[in-house]
This record gives sequence, structure tokens and C-alpha cells, in this order.
Amino acid sequence: MLESYLAEARDAVVLEDGQALFDLAAARYSVSAEHGKCVLHLWSAERNTVRRVLDAEVKHDVLRLSVQRFGQAKPAKLEICRERDRRTPSARKAARAAYQRRLGRMLERGFPDLRVERLSSAMDLERSFGPIYCRGTLRRGHSAFAVLGVNAQEMQPSIDASLTFGLLWLDHLREREAARAVVEGLKLFVPPGSSAVVRERMAHLNRGAAKFELYELNEPEESLEAMDTADRGNIATRLVRSPDEAAARERFAASIARIASLLPQAEAVVVSPSEVAFRLHGLEFARARMEAERGSFRSAEQLFFGVGANETVLDETQADFFGNLAGALARARRADGRRDDPLWRMRPERWLESLVVGNVCALDSRLDPAAVYSQVPAFSASDRAMIDVLTATRQGRLAVLELKAEEDIHLPLQGLDYWARVSWHHARGEFQKYGYFAGRELSAEAPLLLLVAPALRVHPATDTLLRYLAPEIEWTLLGVDERWREGVRVVFRKRRTLTADERG
Repeated sequence: MLESYLAEARDAVVLEDGQALFDLAAARYSVSAEHGKCVLHLWSAERNTVRRVLDAEVKHDVLRLSVQRFGQAKPAKLEICRERDRRTPSARKAARAAYQRRLGRMLERGFPDLRVERLSSAMDLERSFGPIYCRGTLRRGHSAFAVLGVNAQEMQPSIDASLTFGLLWLDHLREREAARAVVEGLKLFVPPGSSAVVRERMAHLNRGAAKFELYELNEPEESLEAMDTADRGNIATRLVRSPDEAAARERFAASIARIASLLPQAEAVVVSPSEVAFRLHGLEFARARMEAERGSFRSAEQLFFGVGANETVLDETQADFFGNLAGALARARRADGRRDDPLWRMRPERWLESLVVGNVCALDSRLDPAAVYSQVPAFSASDRAMIDVLTATRQGRLAVLELKAEEDIHLPLQGLDYWARVSWHHARGEFQKYGYFAGRELSAEAPLLLLVAPALRVHPATDTLLRYLAPEIEWTLLGVDERWREGVRVVFRKRRTLTADERG
């Protein structure tokens, strides 16, 4: 039951006693039988959990497990949910309607010199507005502010994304109200304790383009707290040390040789000193890592395989199955492969990333192919992010590359996230301190930001969002040929337009 459910729930969330522990879009799992007992092992970069499964049932599309922690007799409750928001449609609608009424009252009380105009959370697909966000206008004479709020029952990713839609609402109001009012800026309202990502993003917007205000709204208390978004040095982030590639490859030489004998075109990627991942055009299908030997304090090299979050130990009983998987990957994972094959369709962004890493100069001739890092972990607040590609120009200026293989409205602000983190660590000299760009002299200039997507899949809102980024962020939007699997080729390039003052 576990294997069947999890195979179709690749983006599920795992909760234990109501607390979210794992997101299977980023975590991994294995299911095994040990001494006649069903054991579920879940792990990610943040935590490692092993539970014995006592009972299981699927109810309302949620897999509910009775589990036992090792060393504890009392069972716990573990749930695996395909849908991250488990509320019924009617419950979501009721919560959003109640929030809209509460937000209206708090705006009247908190901004008595401004008049609240009609709030709405109606769908507007033409402008990408959905029911998650409550939007409206505060007006005083010929002056106005855009308002956008999100309630505490929404998922954290929706809260993080609120600034994207707030900027689009601001821009729409400015266009709509051009003849009768000046829309000065945006007032954004988020739940208490959830503003870290939005605050970091807002700190790097263009203050000359609009006024930006962020508030944490406590619904039960009906109180507002203004957040400081002007301080660009308030990013709580840490960098993960770059592993010693040569030492790791020597440590896992046997696994690397075994994979190469079956799939010579596969890439071995050093994830950490104790782990190597094997990928074919970005699709990970095996990992080697050091595991504790049973009944011993020693560690030994162990090879695992599986496409997606599932992993199985590669032993002699699984050798034929793994060989069949390798053959299927070789046939499917090619530029001219069958488009309806799931193996061809999986992980398109990682496929694009692998091509960019292999030929970064195809995007920009200034970039140095000898200084390229992919999937660099950069933690910020409670958010664990992976910078798609970090590189440098031949003159030593850092460059952050954010890649999207499909249309994504959040491309500009996600790129801004990574640019801000890289800029923060660079200003403190931490990249070379943590083993990146060894032997290179890095320029003191702010990093470049390159946003990359297939030309026909750049979201229409991208240009609007880019206009609100701070002027010191030197961004370039690169549209690549739709047939990028055959080779990355830039078909259009847009750069930030310098103002007259910047041009001197």
C-alpha cells in the first residue's frame, strides 16, 4: 500500500502528529521489510526519520499511518497528503470570505485617513489573479495605495508568492487609475511569523518606483505590525561548504565505475563528502553514500537506485532490475526520445540545467566554463533553497543563473531570492572561505542575474515584475530555443535599461 500510494504522490507532504516533516518534492524515502516488519525511512537535508508502520489506510485521498518510533511503545500518527491544502473547497472559500471582511475592518481602523474601496478575491485569469489573495485599494483624494492580503490558513508557498501578485496588482491599478489618481505603492499583509521570504524580496525592490510596506496581520487579535523592509543586510542565510570533488570521487570510485559500465553517458555529481548522485540529463537515478554497517561502527560504500523520491538498495537480487532501468533511461532520455515517455518528460529544468552547466558560454560568452557550480544550497530563514547555477565571468564577477523549463510567473522574484543570498555571502567573502572558486580572484562588483527560459514559455508578467527590481541588480532575461534539448541557443536577450543618471 505504501509503495503504490507514494509512487503516485511525488509532491506529497508528510505530517506527523499534525506537523509537516517532509516535502517529497525535495525529500527521499525507502520502504523495506525488516524482520517481518514494514519500515518507512524518510530523509532530507534537514532531518532523517525511520518509523515502523503498524497500520495503514487511505481516507479522503490521504494515506494515514499508525507508526512507532524506535525505542518508544506509544504509536504516533503519520499522514501523507497528495494535496498540500487539505481543506474542502467550501472551507477554503469560507476562510477567504471571513478574511476579506476582517481585512476590511482592520484597514479602516489602521489607516483612518484612507478610504477602503471594495475588496475582492474574485478570479481574474487574464491578469493571473486567483482567489487566494484578497486585493483592493486605499484612497485619499488623488492618491491611492494597492492592497493585497493573504490569510493564515493558506500554505507558506502561497504566502511567499504574495509579493509577485502584489506587484502585478499595483501595476494593474496604476494603469487603470492613470486618469484620476496616483497609485503611490503597495501595502502587503501576511500572517504573523511568515514574512521572512517576502521581507527579503521587498528589501531589494526599486524604492524609486513605488512605496512598499509590509505588515504582519494577526487575525484573532485583529492587530497589525509593520515590518522593516528597508534593511538589506537582514538576510538570515548560511552557505554549505563546497565538497572536495577529487576526494569524493576517489572514495566512491567503485560505484562510479559500476554505473559507468552500464550507462557511460551518466554524470556523477558530488553532493557531499559522503554522497555522490548519478544523473542522466538531469534525471537522478542512483546515489552512492557511506552507510553504517550492521553491527559495526564502521561505514561502507552503499549504492541505491530509483527514479524520483523512492530508493532501493542495489544488491545482487536487484541487479537485473537496475540493468533494465538503465536501458530504459538510455532509450528515453535523449533529445529525440518519445515525448509521451514519462522518463523523457521528468525533471525538464534539471535537463536544461545539465546542458547549461556543460556549455555555460552558450548563454553568455563572458561566463567562465571552468567556474560553474550547480544546485548550490543556500539556507535562508526556514527556507532551504538551491541556486540553480552559480558561476563567474572571466573577469571574476559572480553570476547567478535561474532556470525554468516551463512558464513560471515567479521566475523574476525567485531569481531575486538567489541573487540576494549570493550578494550577501559574497560581500562577506564567504564563497572562497567555504571552498568555492578556489584560486580565483573574485570581483567586488555585485553579482549578475541571468534568468533563463524557453522563449515561448516566458510568462507575460515577467517584464512587469522586472521593472520593480532594485536598479543595482543587473539582470538579463534570456529566451532559449524551444528545442533546447538538442543544444542551448539564445534567441532573444533583454537587459535592464539604464536610466540617464546611470549612464552618466
